[in-house]
Amino acid sequence: MQAWQVHEIGEPSEVMRLEEVERPVPGEGQVLLKVRAANINFPDALMCRGQYQVRPPLPFTPGVEICGETEDGRRVIANPALPYGGFAEYAVADARGLLPAPDALDDAETAALHIGYQTGWFGLHQRARLQDGETLLVHAAAGGVGSAAVQLGKAAGARVIGVVGGPAKAKVAAELGCDVVIDRRSEDVIAAVKEATGGRGADVIYDPVGGEAYTQSAKTVAFEGRIVVVGFASGTIPSPALNHALVKNYSIMGLHWGLYASKNPKLIPHCHERLTELAASGAIKPLVSERVDLTDAAAAVQRVADGVTTGRVAVIPGLAAAKEGAAA
Repeated sequence: MQAWQVHEIGEPSEVMRLEEVERPVPGEGQVLLKVRAANINFPDALMCRGQYQVRPPLPFTPGVEICGETEDGRRVIANPALPYGGFAEYAVADARGLLPAPDALDDAETAALHIGYQTGWFGLHQRARLQDGETLLVHAAAGGVGSAAVQLGKAAGARVIGVVGGPAKAKVAAELGCDVVIDRRSEDVIAAVKEATGGRGADVIYDPVGGEAYTQSAKTVAFEGRIVVVGFASGTIPSPALNHALVKNYSIMGLHWGLYASKNPKLIPHCHERLTELAASGAIKPLVSERVDLTDAAAAVQRVADGVTTGRVAVIPGLAAAKEGAAA
């Protein structure tokens, strides 16, 4: 089969190589899955760079979330068991971690439903307890993680403010349903949030960016507000001033979705049921901005790493051949 392999640490476009390899053999409790679509996540790029908390042995195949097909033809959502990741024609995954693919979503949308949306659901509901009528501020609102939080916030009845970088991403955020869109490149984020909230600030702030975005969060969070820290896409891990949190009376919450698999695994299928219901009703629909063939995966991972994409980019093995067949 074809699979992208990383033999050395570096930039995705430089270290990912498409190779012919043997199909992986499932271990005890694992299943072999045909990859129907693999969603690109920022951690895929971090793993190539050797900067992620999970460091699979070299060589490894990136790709941490897929829509796969079981041997009996069922569509499922899975997190591949590294080093046999999803940017390949076949992957392996733990059988007990498989989730049914929602009928309302196609393969690419299904692949994009898992990590970003589960992170959003756990962050907004399990951690921050977002309430109907509250104001939610989402940083990087047009990105894969942010776009999921925007949709989930709207589905929960929140007023959503989206912060983005550039007019193209501002257009995407507005189409996603943001009530207010702030372009951090041309606007003063702090002043714009205060204006949009009548000086009160946001009740919940969802931050996958860190760095300057966190500084803005601390200055725009409302009384008894909650800042949910879900990542550091900026590359800068902030050092919160806890005296500020004390004086202003707000909470700083960390969210590591992966911990629930070991600490409270029953919540993951429960969350998936809620997401499936929301997808069936049309309240959420993963924004898949690009669908690329397996042969183009390395370049696509690099684009995600460079922060120039919106929504999700999905890798679909056989896409180029399918397009050629349709054209013929």
